[in-house]
Amino acid sequence: MTACGCNWGKFKRFWSRRELLLTAGGGFAGLALRYLLDRDGLLARAEEARQVHNPLAARPGHHPPRARAVIFLFCYGGPSQVDLFDPKPALEKWHGKPIPVFRKEDAFFADTKPTAFKSPYKFFKCGQSGIEMSEKFPELARCADELCVIRSMHAESNNHAPALFQMNTGFLLPGRPSMGSWVTYGLGSACDNLPAFVVMWDWRGGPIGGAQNWSSGFLPAAYQGTPFRTQGDPIVDLRPPAEVTPEQQRARLALLDRFNREHLARHPGDSDLAARIASYELAFRMQMAAPAVVDVDAEPEYIRRLYGLDHPTTAYFGRQCLLARRLVERGVRFVQIYSGGGHQQQSWDAHFGIKENHDLHCAETDKPIAGLITDLKQRGLLDSTLIIWGGEFGRLPTNQGSVGRDHNPRGFTMWLAGGGVKGGMVYGATDEFGYAAVEKPVAVHDLHATCLYLLGLDHKKLTFRHQGRDMRLTDVQGEVLYDILA
Repeated sequence: MTACGCNWGKFKRFWSRRELLLTAGGGFAGLALRYLLDRDGLLARAEEARQVHNPLAARPGHHPPRARAVIFLFCYGGPSQVDLFDPKPALEKWHGKPIPVFRKEDAFFADTKPTAFKSPYKFFKCGQSGIEMSEKFPELARCADELCVIRSMHAESNNHAPALFQMNTGFLLPGRPSMGSWVTYGLGSACDNLPAFVVMWDWRGGPIGGAQNWSSGFLPAAYQGTPFRTQGDPIVDLRPPAEVTPEQQRARLALLDRFNREHLARHPGDSDLAARIASYELAFRMQMAAPAVVDVDAEPEYIRRLYGLDHPTTAYFGRQCLLARRLVERGVRFVQIYSGGGHQQQSWDAHFGIKENHDLHCAETDKPIAGLITDLKQRGLLDSTLIIWGGEFGRLPTNQGSVGRDHNPRGFTMWLAGGGVKGGMVYGATDEFGYAAVEKPVAVHDLHATCLYLLGLDHKKLTFRHQGRDMRLTDVQGEVLYDILA
């Protein structure tokens, strides 16, 4: 020690801005900083973050939940409401004639016409509720009394990328946290050896925007979606090299954990580091748990048939749906499955032929979805699992070319099942042509607010401080659809 009391042996050559403020001027700047943080309520947050070693620890919501998990069946590309769940007899009458509600500025492509295009499919009343559904979903029709069909959805963009971002994150631009990330941020994980948020995409490719659709955005990295494969290693690079024993891997992680925690003690409130520590621990536990989860061949034969694993058309999506059930029953909070990949007819994007397109994708998904609902119900899991079905928008009721349909965000259909919603009901309506939502319109923010509510979260209270503002999934909008709650 010198005469002035400074320990020059411990003097640091480089200082962080925080350390400089805390030490400069005998610490007076630190006192001022502490006052400002306390005044803005940020000091308490820093103290809380200091105590949190596992960002995925289970947490209570704002009120008792109706659902504990979500399975989002995302029909990437935009399924056609007027061909699947929203029959419009007026299209028969006006077929080939210009409809009065058409606006050229709503069309995405120049070859989209104002002429009505009747559906190539027949509709039937299904279940005791009599919900009208297309002939393309004969298996799902048997589950009609479990469905809450929302026919009055509307979104803000007729372009795939921003529409995907809005449906997943609430915003048209990339960079925001996805709904799955918000859910895991709000509730944590109910499972300590699997990710809280899992994503599976189509064998033909992922959606436009890729990982930005399941990103954690400005939330800590621990809350981002984890891509899962349905065969082989579920997560890329999950397994350590063959020559590394479990004991050696455990020792490596223990040493890394010690270094990280020493660093965290010197830099309290570092959420990125806390998330990294938790992710290393989770990765080690997943090395044992995840391969067993994807082993759907361990299921009884009648369950595999229920999901369509015995037929090449339904096997891929069926395996994903069965895996989703296995994940939620083990405590995974949010599972998102993408049906359709790549572009145009490879997805639900039926520009070049609505019948060819929907014949394919309905055949791939009908039995697996019905199997999922049936299986969850017979296991007593449907009441606690919210199923969401839909795409980023719908299709126009007019011709694109001669047999296709263009994008339509002004009125489309999504449905919910289980998880505290009323089954066997239809909510809202589009106009007589299926062009735009006119009765009880539902915005994307309303859907998000309702899903969060069912999980026990108040969308107005689920916030994260970012760039000087309390951000939320629903921004400054969103109303819970209390009429559809059981």
